[in-house]
Amino acid sequence: MSTTSSAGIERALRGCRPADVDPVVIDASDLESTAPEHLRDLKQGLAARGYQPAAVAAEAAFDADGTLERQREVDRLRGLVRAASFLGAGRIEVSVDGAEREEVRTALAALSERADREGVELVRVGADGAA
Repeated sequence: MSTTSSAGIERALRGCRPADVDPVVIDASDLESTAPEHLRDLKQGLAARGYQPAAVAAEAAFDADGTLERQREVDRLRGLVRAASFLGAGRIEVSVDGAEREEVRTALAALSERADREGVELVRVGADGAA
């Protein structure tokens, strides 16, 4: 749940102006690391080239039956949520295999709550990348 009021958002938008940057979607598979030092260098490098991360895109695989494997995948996605927040991206786009299972829906709901706390919107996308 956001604590930013609608009036606060409107006030900030009134002062907005175009920026000379191009928004980009970063594929999670292209991230060498989600360590803060690496992300800081990546963010600076992108800014120097006129790019602003708008989203981080990830493929999630919940096809494993074991709880430990599912938890590893959730932990990986949680790290990507933190990376998106650190990079200033407003979204994490997740393509999910096995989302029809209850335990996967529960994990995604918890991940969505985490994303909200980090200031990032979690968006489930189809296999073709469409939201």
